[in-house]
Amino acid sequence: GVDPSDASPDEGVVKDLPLIDEKAVEQLTEGLLSHYLPDLQRSKSALQELTQNQVVLLETLEQEISKFKECNSIPEIDALFSEAKHYHNKLVNIRNEMMMLHEKTTKLKVSGISI
Repeated sequence: GVDPSDASPDEGVVKDLPLIDEKAVEQLTEGLLSHYLPDLQRSKSALQELTQNQVVLLETLEQEISKFKECNSIPEIDALFSEAKHYHNKLVNIRNEMMMLHEKTTKLKVSGISI
């Protein structure tokens, strides 16, 4: 005899399964697709929009970064202006001294002392 312990646990189950109706599988697949496809398409368009927004954001950030790089030269410009101011003050002082000297020489000339 056949020992019952030799029998596969799946044996007999296959016989109980109904025949798979391909038409039913097709209809179920179409049903599932029609149920999930609109959501998937919406998700796809939302992702595309998000990607486009990220591209725009990255471009904007790159522009801002380049502006900041330009701003790094501002301290140099400030130094240049303060140097110009310093030299301007020197020139003003020299002019004032020359005017004083001119006044003194004019007074000396008026008082009859020739230089």
